[in-house]
Amino acid sequence: MTYSDFTLSKFKKQFNIHIDENNDLFANIEPREISTQLTTTLEETTDLALAINTEKARSEMIITPILLEVRRKANYQISLFSGTDFNVDAEKGLNGYCDFVISRSKEQLTINAPVMIIVEAKNENIKGGLGQCMAAMLAAQIFNQQEENEIKTIYGAVTTGDIWKFLKLEGADLFVDLNNYYIKELNKILGILYQGIQG
Repeated sequence: MTYSDFTLSKFKKQFNIHIDENNDLFANIEPREISTQLTTTLEETTDLALAINTEKARSEMIITPILLEVRRKANYQISLFSGTDFNVDAEKGLNGYCDFVISRSKEQLTINAPVMIIVEAKNENIKGGLGQCMAAMLAAQIFNQQEENEIKTIYGAVTTGDIWKFLKLEGADLFVDLNNYYIKELNKILGILYQGIQG
């Protein structure tokens, strides 16, 4: 079993995590300014990615440029991994690859603690990616504990590139934001991601 095998119901059955989906988690997040570089890139790539309509196109042409913007805003003090194996506990199914992992460590050779944000890319089905993202977020929490570099909150996102659903894991409580955020609200999406790297 790997992260991608987890549905929401499988995750709920396997782990003793309380899931709360009744909160507007990011109502008070300050929107972040969008750079000209990101605006120009997305003007060229968003419609193309949506027309191609594959997870790979959405990842490369929409999600990656947004996450690179977050890395720039953090003055390159974080690391960004794409399509990287993140094997934490194979017995529990917490292994396999993650679409995107962001760590507070600058090192790019390997994933180092603390892992702060997990982003799962999906072609269209946001709900279908929630279990997978939750499993990877729990793995990040365990990984940080094993490395003795714990942080209070792990953030997660399931995204099609044009739609983003955010999650937050604190201890044994996993919060799923009530809202979906759309690419036209990009400054708010950047604000939430930036909050994730600030801790």
